Amino acid sequence: MRVIDTHCDALLKLWEDRSRDFLSPDIETNFHRLKKGNVWIQCFAIFVEPELNNEQKFQSALAQVDLFFEKVLKPFPEMKQIRDWNDIMNLKENEIGAILTLEGVDSIGDDLSRLRILYHLGVKSVGLTWNQANLCADGVGEPRGGGLTVLGKEVVELNNEYGVLTDVSHLSEAGFWDVMELSSYPIASHSNAKALCNHKRNLSDAQIKALVEKDGLIGTVFHPTFLTTNDKAELKDIIHHIDHICSLGGQHNLCFGSDFDGIPITVSKLTHAGEYQNLVNELLKYYKEDVVMGFAYQNFLNHLPPSN
Repeated sequence: MRVIDTHCDALLKLWEDRSRDFLSPDIETNFHRLKKGNVWIQCFAIFVEPELNNEQKFQSALAQVDLFFEKVLKPFPEMKQIRDWNDIMNLKENEIGAILTLEGVDSIGDDLSRLRILYHLGVKSVGLTWNQANLCADGVGEPRGGGLTVLGKEVVELNNEYGVLTDVSHLSEAGFWDVMELSSYPIASHSNAKALCNHKRNLSDAQIKALVEKDGLIGTVFHPTFLTTNDKAELKDIIHHIDHICSLGGQHNLCFGSDFDGIPITVSKLTHAGEYQNLVNELLKYYKEDVVMGFAYQNFLNHLPPSN
């Protein structure tokens, strides 16, 4: 069964070590593994390290976009960038769609023209923060817990205008509720249920219900720390979170947001993208095939913004 994955950090790994290529065995979402796991579309996050200064942050974002073109797309003709949502339906049988996303807008500073440049380069989903605060909002790691600033609200409105998803993973709870008011296309690209694992990165039942009511997407993340109370997790732990989100009305909003290449530990039998079918096959033991197809790819397709 084909799969859409809403979050990975392969670009960060390529940026951190330029000797790596997109076949490197220490990249969990490398080309061979995407093919083996039948990953149809992979979202590639642009993430800049918090310790960089403002100019370095934008240069880092652009460098990761360059690596996306030079190391992910150029050497592999089967990798096709999704620049317009309609491009997904034009993929050929053997092709893999590649979508750029932005994890935190630290790299734009207070300059919205930088965000528009990233749109023009193909960014189709934008998260306002990582864990720390920036000029747009507070992240989940900021004790103040503030919501969106005026600039942050302008970013959400610009996302709406350009048909870009607004990602609430990593955002403070107050910021989450601000996005729910403003965003036309919300997504939690890699978050789980806080009721099952009380981690600050997970979503409360109220947040899950709000995303469902807003017709947003929820990408189940495979990081054991967000699945269980210890550092070990199995496929059944992912299914427990899926079950819980379904019980809150989220069956048609669920998708997969692995966080491969961004997590230090992985789930047993799901250690890289090449093992995706292990999860699919496990889900088929508990859910009908059409429901699993929804989780795997169809729900994402059903919630896309209008084409540009």
